[in-house]
Amino acid sequence: MSNPSPEFEAFDGAAARLYCGSRPDAREDWPFGPDVLVFKVGGKIFALLNFNDPAGLSLKCDPDRAEMLRELYPAIAPGYHLNKRHWNTITLDGSVPAAECVALIDHSYELVAPKKKRRSS
Repeated sequence: MSNPSPEFEAFDGAAARLYCGSRPDAREDWPFGPDVLVFKVGGKIFALLNFNDPAGLSLKCDPDRAEMLRELYPAIAPGYHLNKRHWNTITLDGSVPAAECVALIDHSYELVAPKKKRRSS
């Protein structure tokens, strides 16, 4: 897992896009239209980002960890239009620390990245 970058004092939609796009072999796509930016690795989705105000970031998550996060942070809810057991949506309103957001992006990436990509990240 990467160490959170101090450059993200506030984690908003722009920071989420920058960090998701920096993951090894991450690709941006717009398969659901102009409202949702999708990040894929190895052809699999690891993040979905909408730019509402505030932005929302949906990430894959271990089911037990997903439940714990929902209890800990009011801004983390079951995945919007996704499998509620395996996905969380974070409202990027500043209430979830940047370090936690970065760790959750890394976790989601690790869950879907091909094994050879995981070792190199």
